[in-house]
Amino acid sequence: MDAFQAIVLGIVQGLTEFLPISSTAHLRIVPAFAGWEDPGSAFTAVVQLGTMLAVLIYFRDDLWRILTTWLRSLRDPSLRGELDARMGWYIGLGTIPIAIFGFIFKDQIESGGRDLYLIGTALIVMGLVLLYAEHVAKLNRDLSEITGKDAALMGFAQALALIPGVSRSGSTITGGLFAGFDRESAARYSFLLSIPAVVLSGLFELRKIGDPGGAGLAPTVIATVLAFIVGYASIAWMLRWLTSHSTLVFVIYRVGLGALVLVLTAAGAIS
Repeated sequence: MDAFQAIVLGIVQGLTEFLPISSTAHLRIVPAFAGWEDPGSAFTAVVQLGTMLAVLIYFRDDLWRILTTWLRSLRDPSLRGELDARMGWYIGLGTIPIAIFGFIFKDQIESGGRDLYLIGTALIVMGLVLLYAEHVAKLNRDLSEITGKDAALMGFAQALALIPGVSRSGSTITGGLFAGFDRESAARYSFLLSIPAVVLSGLFELRKIGDPGGAGLAPTVIATVLAFIVGYASIAWMLRWLTSHSTLVFVIYRVGLGALVLVLTAAGAIS
């Protein structure tokens, strides 16, 4: 991977991580369209650390409040009913499914998870599920009403993102809509929930950076820095957008892109 490819893929990661269109899919599709080598699952996981840093900084006040309240609630039972204390438990609870399934299917994810037919199909199917969620969503709850049942639902929804093309934010926002949350609350919780899983995955894959046939250390650093910068702006934009818009534009994009990927792959134009 050269510097130009690293710049493009870093921007792509930053733009797509927090939109419900699958950053993993785009880090596979864009190189395929451009005729570049697949950067690989290790590159994808590590570059996501850049966007996770954007989440940590953007939500730093929320995260600090959640962490400190949760820690104090371990000693003071009277605090355990407070939202921030509960959020600490719920983020941990919601991380369990993706950790378990990620460990069980680690080999399959690394060996077969870059297939373009799978990615194109997942883009379309998850787009249609998101469309249905928008249709039935009540949008009458905010995060102050979150329960353990909601956390478990969105945790299992996040685990679906182990399938490239599903989208971590897309699956958890969809789960939030099915649970009746308004779009901004579903997105906000989605971003917070993603932190443990993405950070652990990225740190686990760091050992592979620099291996023969991989993307290389310097391109990975370039892409990660750009992913952080663009990702920070993307978070702010997405939260503003969802206060007054539905996710329909992302559904249309997902279905159109997925269909294009399937057609071009079947025709042998990309591989």
